[in-house]
Amino acid sequence: MKIICIEEHTVDAAIAKASQQGQAAEAGYMADWGSRVDDKPPAFANIRPSLVPPKKSMELARDLGAGRIADMDEHGIDMQILSYSSSPQLAPAAEAIELTRAANDRLAEAIQANPARFGGFASLPWQDPEAAAVELERTVRELGFKGTLLTGRPGKTFLDDPRYEPVLARLNELKVPVYVHPGFPLPEVRDAYYGGLDKEVSARLSLFGWGWHNEAGVQVIRMMLSGQFDKFPNLQVISGHWGEMVPFYLQRMDDSMSQEVTCLSRSITDTYKQHVYVTPSGMLNLPHFEFIHKVVGADRIIYAVDYPYLTNTGARAFLENLPVSQEDREKIAHRNAERLFNL
Repeated sequence: MKIICIEEHTVDAAIAKASQQGQAAEAGYMADWGSRVDDKPPAFANIRPSLVPPKKSMELARDLGAGRIADMDEHGIDMQILSYSSSPQLAPAAEAIELTRAANDRLAEAIQANPARFGGFASLPWQDPEAAAVELERTVRELGFKGTLLTGRPGKTFLDDPRYEPVLARLNELKVPVYVHPGFPLPEVRDAYYGGLDKEVSARLSLFGWGWHNEAGVQVIRMMLSGQFDKFPNLQVISGHWGEMVPFYLQRMDDSMSQEVTCLSRSITDTYKQHVYVTPSGMLNLPHFEFIHKVVGADRIIYAVDYPYLTNTGARAFLENLPVSQEDREKIAHRNAERLFNL
């Protein structure tokens, strides 16, 4: 059975350098991760993905050749859709267009070297939405990219802000998705919600422990409530980590925010199920899967491991042992991705 994973990352040194000052201002606490505790393989490390320490994950992220492919082969993964985990929206605005264009070209070169194993998501200069729309179209039409991945908010506001409509309109026109990936919480939110604890605890809680998942979920909810999917009927979103908490509250939102309240053409649940794909992002936990499978359905689940920030351990075995039909298993493993990305 073919397996395609779609939240698999690399890094771009130029973007990382240009965004360093912006990241330090917005999330200087990143440095507190690992300041007291080193991430070591836990007891479950031989059966499911485990967290990779920052230094090691950065080393693995840079490899877009033989080492990455060997790891994919070892764990039975046929293809990865690659994306930069860097945040170009934190770079100086004057540099963003050139930075992202060059980074996308470098990613395209790596993909062209192994086109059967890799695809790509574009990095965009979100500081200039019109330029971002142009770069999106260039990468899709000329480089064969499958959409774009946005790490966190595109700026101080979320993706539903009207200033980003040029990008949403181009996604709608090109019929390619945006992967709404977690990012740093707003500094004032972080201080109020996740501060005041031991710095190691606070850093992890602010980021992958809770904070940036909540941030990504709120972004998708705001896209629904602002009517973006009514305005752009072809717009598709991908949401990792089993939907960043949102599927677990769809019924609650329907009950508390009816169409009379939202003025949307559909219920929140129906909007979600028609416009959002969900991936596990390496959270290979059966109860989570079973809930998502019942709520959003097999047609809306695509596989992802979040390599190299998590190991590929157990990715194939989890799929092969899911208590679902072979048809559903294959949809999740590769068919949904093939359909969405026209592979």
